[in-house]
Amino acid sequence: MARRTTTPPPEDFEEHILDTDIRDEMQSSFLEYAYSVIYSRALPDARDGLKPVQRRILYTMNDMGLRPDRGHVKSARVVGEVMGRLHPHGDSAIYDALVRMAQPWSMRVPYIDGHGNFGSPDDSPAAMRYTECRMAPAATAMTDSIDEDTVDFRPNYDSRELEPTVLPAAIPNLIVNGTTGIAVGMATNMAPHNLVEVVQALRHLIKHPGTDVDGLMRFIPGPDLPTGGKIVGLDGIRDAYETGRGTFRMRATARVETIGRRKGIVVTELPYGVGTEKVIERIKILVQGKKIQGIADMKDLTDRQHGLRLVIEVKNGFVPEALLEQLYKQTPMEDTFGINNVALVDGQPRTMGLKEMLTVFLDHRYNVVRRRSLFRRNKKADRLHLVDGLLIALLDIDEVIQVIRTSDDSAAAKERLMSVFDLSVAQADYILEMQLRRLTRFSRIELEKEQETLRREIEELDAILADENLLRSVVSDELAEVAKTYGTPRRTVLLESAGTAAVTAAAVPLEVPDDPCFALLSSTGLMARTNSAEPVGTGGSRANHDVVVSAVAATARGEIGVLTSAGRLMKVGVLDLPAIPPSANESNLQGGVPLTEILSLAPGERALALCTLATDGPGLALGTKQGVVKRVNPEVLGKDEWDVIGLKDGDEVVGAVQLRTGDEELCFVTSDAQLLRFSASGVRPQGRSGGGMAGVRVTDRERVVWFGALDLPSYEGAVLVTASGSSTALPGTEPGALKVTDFAEYPGKGRATGGVRCHRFLKGEDTLIFAWAGPSPARGAAASGAPIDLPEATGKRDGSGIPGSQALAACAGPLASVLTSPVSG
Repeated sequence: MARRTTTPPPEDFEEHILDTDIRDEMQSSFLEYAYSVIYSRALPDARDGLKPVQRRILYTMNDMGLRPDRGHVKSARVVGEVMGRLHPHGDSAIYDALVRMAQPWSMRVPYIDGHGNFGSPDDSPAAMRYTECRMAPAATAMTDSIDEDTVDFRPNYDSRELEPTVLPAAIPNLIVNGTTGIAVGMATNMAPHNLVEVVQALRHLIKHPGTDVDGLMRFIPGPDLPTGGKIVGLDGIRDAYETGRGTFRMRATARVETIGRRKGIVVTELPYGVGTEKVIERIKILVQGKKIQGIADMKDLTDRQHGLRLVIEVKNGFVPEALLEQLYKQTPMEDTFGINNVALVDGQPRTMGLKEMLTVFLDHRYNVVRRRSLFRRNKKADRLHLVDGLLIALLDIDEVIQVIRTSDDSAAAKERLMSVFDLSVAQADYILEMQLRRLTRFSRIELEKEQETLRREIEELDAILADENLLRSVVSDELAEVAKTYGTPRRTVLLESAGTAAVTAAAVPLEVPDDPCFALLSSTGLMARTNSAEPVGTGGSRANHDVVVSAVAATARGEIGVLTSAGRLMKVGVLDLPAIPPSANESNLQGGVPLTEILSLAPGERALALCTLATDGPGLALGTKQGVVKRVNPEVLGKDEWDVIGLKDGDEVVGAVQLRTGDEELCFVTSDAQLLRFSASGVRPQGRSGGGMAGVRVTDRERVVWFGALDLPSYEGAVLVTASGSSTALPGTEPGALKVTDFAEYPGKGRATGGVRCHRFLKGEDTLIFAWAGPSPARGAAASGAPIDLPEATGKRDGSGIPGSQALAACAGPLASVLTSPVSG
């Protein structure tokens, strides 16, 4: 084992031990650390709104020539330059600051144009060796004229280079982009604002220095967050504008949409600093803990093309608006932003209101423009001095050449030029360095023009330096140009107060109440329900797919039946149907759900009508293609579907209707234009397995085109609509003839008879392709779903219809179905 030996101190060594109180040492060391964090790291300068690391990044990129019109370079190169030259701290801190200035969801006006993965509100960016960057156009406004002695410079950390103490900053960055930082004993948190609004307030303050906060808030009503969203409640904002401290609530932008068979909440904007993953995680915790109900699924459909899109599907039976209010209360979809406007003013931390921040920026811009004007004036004066000397030499160019040629050396030539032509040292040196090509006549004309231009520009700059009002006007005009170049529309919606809306939303029950409504079936197979018990009429203009062929009274949480051509009755929950406005003039079944998404129909099977599942009424009336009629009560069985009629081979149900009184008139119309009407009381009700009884007599070659029921005392003015055609023509290729007749012209006959003639065929016609009976006025629907206005009832009982093109003009297309009678309570 090796022994450790110590070297004795030299003979002249004297030991000095300084006793220090640990409290004093801790206090002094902590103060030095606190000052370093406050002044060199966490707090921005109130003039340019930048922290030291941000200022050094922009200054370095400007020195490197990484302008917006140049190519991108690796972010690691920029970070290395900043760290080696100006910022002796870790590379991660520099890269984090660079990334933030490139993220449009973090900065209202980004200063870095990033190329590559710069992260998202939820994800961190790629490493700096993978990303590239350059200055964004707005960054040039921050560094413009920095080489014209507009700001002071100081030595860097090793005194080898100089760095600016502040940038010229033509953009009011402190207010526009805001900032956040945690120092020792203090913190700052400033909200972003809209550049155009801030510039308007600045220009107003330039003209009216005595403006108060209310006057400024006419132009800056509130923050404008990069992620948009809504701000509810402006009292805290006004407090912050007055005192520098205040709070406001940020709320996500969401809307209720129909998503497939369900309603859903679509979130397109989130509060500032909130990502979709944070919202999704919180909602999952609430759902698992059963603290929130009604959510069926969540999908994050956010992409670069469409932006943020978070879809929250709502279960049937829950009110989306009430669920959205719960999400606001229990998730980050509503968050609080605490304003704390702390920044460095003259090297000291200060809490400032809105007017103070604007005033500090204006004072900085006045100083920048004044120093820039002085710098440019001196530059132009120096150039004018040289041009004056050169013009003097050009007037006596021969003598100037003679003086130079006869001089022993350049020093003697300079002295002789100064004495002979009364020139200064700078003018004499410039003449000696002049190229021979400048001796042309054209060069003299150019110099005279340049001389006039320089004198005019010097006068303008002298006027700016001498007149404070003109200086303010220049600053105001430059701010207007900045707003025009880099300004964007407001993204955040400001709401004075959400108190009333919140109370109203909270009063809405989370689940849909079991209120009366109507279930609707359109001619194109769309289903929907009304959101009230108001009747659905037939009047008013309608859009495609709005022609209702069946409607039944129900309740929002109840069940109804759908009768199909195969003789099946299938149960459907009313909650599965989307709600639409009840008025016929406003209803739009284009928002309905296709029937095929609710029911499984066999090939060729069609939905004919809707019915209730009540067992205490007169029941249902069914009519088949072979002329069979049946009355049946919809027995409520413990399954979702069952047969209500026993059909023979080749037969199918062509019409079904729910009876109200049991005394309605049942009506058959056959393909050979025979109509039979008889009382429903003459049809004995049967069980669900019964096969019915004879309704209308049909030959082997004919079939029933339509079957229905009419309550004649309630249906005054009922009409019969028939359309004829050729059985050999392709469907839809021949319009045939259309006929509308008063239904009262057709007498009643006994059941199981052939009925009476209702339509006389024209040449080339041999069959009815469509028939319907019901109240007038009625409205039809083409096969495409387009609504069609029918002509008035003018045909005779046994007459023919409107032929050919006249039928097209009257019907506006092949008729597919006709609206049934208006539904009343």
